[in-house]
Formats: sequence, structure tokens, C-alpha cells
Amino acid sequence: MSHNGKSITIQYVARAAGVSVSTVSRVLNKKDDVAPETAEKVQSVIQQMGYVSSLAARGMRSQRTNVIGLVMPEVGSAYCFEIMRGVNRIIAQIHYDLIIYTDCDPSRESAAVSERAFVALLNGGITDGVIVVAPTASSFASSAPVVVVDPNHESPELPGVISTNYDGVCSAMNYLIGLGHRRIAHITGRMELVSSNQRLQAYKDSLCAAGIPLDETLIEFGDYRSQAAAASARKLLAMENRPTAIFAASDDTAFGVYAAAKEAGLHIPTDLSVVGFDNLHESSFIVPALTTVDQFMKEMGAVATDMIVKLIKGEPLPAMLHVIKTQLVIRDSCSPIS
Repeated sequence: MSHNGKSITIQYVARAAGVSVSTVSRVLNKKDDVAPETAEKVQSVIQQMGYVSSLAARGMRSQRTNVIGLVMPEVGSAYCFEIMRGVNRIIAQIHYDLIIYTDCDPSRESAAVSERAFVALLNGGITDGVIVVAPTASSFASSAPVVVVDPNHESPELPGVISTNYDGVCSAMNYLIGLGHRRIAHITGRMELVSSNQRLQAYKDSLCAAGIPLDETLIEFGDYRSQAAAASARKLLAMENRPTAIFAASDDTAFGVYAAAKEAGLHIPTDLSVVGFDNLHESSFIVPALTTVDQFMKEMGAVATDMIVKLIKGEPLPAMLHVIKTQLVIRDSCSPIS
């Protein structure tokens, strides 16, 4: 079935299927009041003709596009990928479509401006709502719903999802302290995020509770990325009285520590114990397998999607901030002080 390169419209589809334009529209919008055999015929014609419904037109017809937007700092990061997997799991179940924008570099001062621009663009008739992961911006001007994952404020203006960062770090620190470590270093994440601040505070409080004096030289400020973490770890491992353990604010950060330790000729966990935070898929396959704090990122993505769908439907949320409990996962990257 060919149309000689002409733009294929909904009218062409209706004519080819022998139905009305409104029937095609109802099939496109997944309405359940179209006879199954008619819907099947329309779908067959749509596939043969290669017709793609305009999202904007879909929104004008039904006031809904059945599309959710996802704005992330970088799609290549394992953290963002795990969040996206959780989002996609729910999207597939509810037959929504997903649009991803990932041009936000969290190291840029303009990241917040980019995030706001993306949300305004997506919520300007293209999507029914947007999920923003690890936002730099604190607020968004939008008439459509917005949900944030890992907000940058303790009491965000928008509905959000976050893990028990503080408790997770305390469990990791108590584990290291229980192994006899006293010189424990910390490489932080992006300090504009609540998660990084909560993890840093838990690191300090855990030392204090154990009667271990805080040594500020053992704290390096990072950005959750392995490249910056490797540079920070090199500084720590070059110290005359180097740390015996490093608590990394993320698994990617821990991977950077692994690289720096290898460069320095140190063996994990014999010469250096390392704990991460995230429980990325890769953390169980790296050698030695990484001890880390699981924050259930796929669940975070799934919960955020459930929240945005409820808001789209005008349903109330149980709470503005959904907190997911973390869990320490002990593997092979730590050993006791002999």
C-alpha cells in the first residue's frame, strides 16, 4: 500500500480501513469501545501505511497524549539506566509511551536552566507529565505534573522519591568500624543534591558515635562519577598515613577507587577496604565484588512512574515524598584490620 511519498493522514487511514476518522482516533487512543475485529483491521492498516499519530494532535483530540517524559543527567550512567528500567517497567504495563531527554550535564552551571527548558517543552502538549532524575533545579514552571527522583531539597516543592541515604551510610560505616577500621575516607557525590549531603552527614555522625575523631583531610568532594573519584582516590592513597578504607558515595565512585588502587599497586580488600552506594548490576561482577548499599533504583523509577500517573489522573498521593528503605549488601571488598 503506497501513497507516493505523500504525508499519510488519519483520513487516509480511515478511508483505507473503511471506517470513520473518529473510529481511527479511538483506536489510536486505546479506547475500549471499538469492536476487536475493527480495531485489529485499523491497526493492520496503520502498520501497512506506516502512519504515526502526531503527539500534539493526539493531545488536542483527547486532552491526553498518553506519553510521559523522563529528564535525566546522562543516559549513559548506570544509575540513570537503572532508574529508567524501573520507569519502563510501569510504562509497559499501562501502555504509555516514553520520551527521554538527557542533555543535562550536572557539572554545568546551566544544568538547572536546561532542566526547566526540557520540562517546559515536554509538558507543553507533548507529554501528560514529566519525571526528573537528580534535578539541579528546585522548581519547575509547569501546568502538568512533575515528579522528581533524588530531589535537591529536604522538603521539595514537588512530589518526589528518595532513599534512606542517612541510614544506609550508617549501616555501611558501622560495618567498616566493626571490622576495626579507624582511618575511613569518604568521597562525596554532587553536593547540590540532598543525597550527597545526607551521606556526608551520616559519615561524620557515624565516626562521632564510634568515638573516632573527624579528619577533614580524609574527605574528598566528587560528583558521583568514576573519573573524578579516581582523581580523589589518588590523593587519598598518596597520603603518608593513608586510609585503610574508603566509603564511596556511589558505586561509580567506588569503581574509580578500584582504578586508583590498582594504579597504586594496592589490593582490595587486603590493602584497602571499599564500600559503595547504589548496588548497580556491575557491582556484583567487579573483582572483588563490591560491598555496597542497595537503594533499589528500579523501584525508585517504578514508584516515580506510579506517582506521575496518579497525578495525571487527578488522584491524590499518599505522601509528597516517598522514601525507599536501603539495605547493606556485603560482598568481598572489605576485610578486617589485622
